[in-house]
Amino acid sequence: MSTTRVNVEGIMLFEQPFARVPYESYRKVFRTSLKHIEKELGTVQISSSELATRSKAGNSDTEDTLKAVEGMITRVENLKRKLSDLQSSAGTPTLGVMRERLQHLASVEGMQSTHDPAFDRWADTRLDRWLVDWSLRHGKEKTARMMAQERGIERLVDIDLFSDICRIEEALKHQSCTEALAWCSENKSALRKLKNTLEFDLRLQEHIELARAGKKMEAIEYSKKYLLQWQETHLAQIQQASALLCFSPTTTCGPYKRLYDPSRWATLVQSFRLAIYNLSTLPTEPLLHLAMYAGLASLKLPACYDPDTKNVDCPVCDPDLGKLAEEVPFSHHVNSTIVCRLSGKIMDGNNPPMAFPVNGHVYSKEALEEMALENDGIVIDPWTKEKCNFSELRKVFVS
Repeated sequence: MSTTRVNVEGIMLFEQPFARVPYESYRKVFRTSLKHIEKELGTVQISSSELATRSKAGNSDTEDTLKAVEGMITRVENLKRKLSDLQSSAGTPTLGVMRERLQHLASVEGMQSTHDPAFDRWADTRLDRWLVDWSLRHGKEKTARMMAQERGIERLVDIDLFSDICRIEEALKHQSCTEALAWCSENKSALRKLKNTLEFDLRLQEHIELARAGKKMEAIEYSKKYLLQWQETHLAQIQQASALLCFSPTTTCGPYKRLYDPSRWATLVQSFRLAIYNLSTLPTEPLLHLAMYAGLASLKLPACYDPDTKNVDCPVCDPDLGKLAEEVPFSHHVNSTIVCRLSGKIMDGNNPPMAFPVNGHVYSKEALEEMALENDGIVIDPWTKEKCNFSELRKVFVS
């Protein structure tokens, strides 16, 4: 029975992005609503305080007071309309999506066995979701929509999110930062908390394009308006961007040639996708791939990559799946493998492990030799700060 028990904890751990995407979307709606409330009610509060002050002083005019009150009422009515429109267009639908997804996840908790027909149906739906997710990440939006509609899982997949991603990425591919900058403005506080520099990278690219077009005065004004506010963290890049105005797009000078390189647009596309994945708590890999990694890791053997020992029935031996399996470790190791925490290299007979005399911490000989050369024969444990001469290190023999 234990081998067929549903691993609810493992499923829930894997499905975190599934539940968090609508949650993060609703948080965005909440933050926008809060900004409207603070702005409008703040103005109303100031106006009412001014009216109260004039009234106490005895210099209030009836007509002016009525106009001020009507202005406050108008503001409150406008606020109510804005909040209502925001809630009906984004808030209520998002809450519905969140509720349906949580119900979908809750249904698996009552299933006792993986042989339960209900679990088979649930797993089939999960696979459909993963296939739609894969299609969306690879720009196959029409296929994803058709599949979601046919399977009745439109509210269980993030088609709208990836539609926005595709729209903004297409604009970047056509060398326009407008859409991406608008997205940065909407998510400014979240990006600031994550210390994400996408907005600066976009602003820098727009400055570069002005320099490329020979619009030097416009570039200078743009730099003053949008780049100087980043000088505390990006001063060197801002200075380099300013010096770019002295170089033509055909320059062979390394730093400025790299700034003019059109491949920077492809880098911006990647940076944007990583940023929106981070804000939406989505993994950078398709969920289908993550699930397949787990299965491939249990099957992968060195024999799968030997032409003489390949098995036609083995998924890892398949050319396509084998390429995906390159990302995962082999299913088992005949011998233990020890990796140096300093260099990341494997410690073996050619690069033996060495231990500090007091705390016994072990690192590779190559890494410690490099450290000793830089410190006149002294090596320092980066974790405990223990110091000693390289000659005092003890050899370690792994049995």
